[in-house]
Amino acid sequence: MNFDQADLKDLEVTIADQLYMQIASWNLYLGDAGLAKSLAIECMAHLEEGPSIAAEKALETIQVSIAGGKTKLSLGQLMPAGQVHDLIELINPYCR
Repeated sequence: MNFDQADLKDLEVTIADQLYMQIASWNLYLGDAGLAKSLAIECMAHLEEGPSIAAEKALETIQVSIAGGKTKLSLGQLMPAGQVHDLIELINPYCR
């Protein structure tokens, strides 16, 4: 799927500022973690399947390295349910 680069950048900035993963009691924003662009690209790649499926596939595709690479978890395993819902709401306007 081809998508507008301005839309991609827009989504990346929004994700960076609004979404976080949670580890113990720490909230690490995806922009600070360097994951916002990857998540925006993955979401945009699956938009034709609808916002819920796009979010689910993107969150499972992105692997987050933990403990210097000893362990990898999908981003979806590190985000609270409320944040996943927020991601779906963020990408919904891009589903045309």
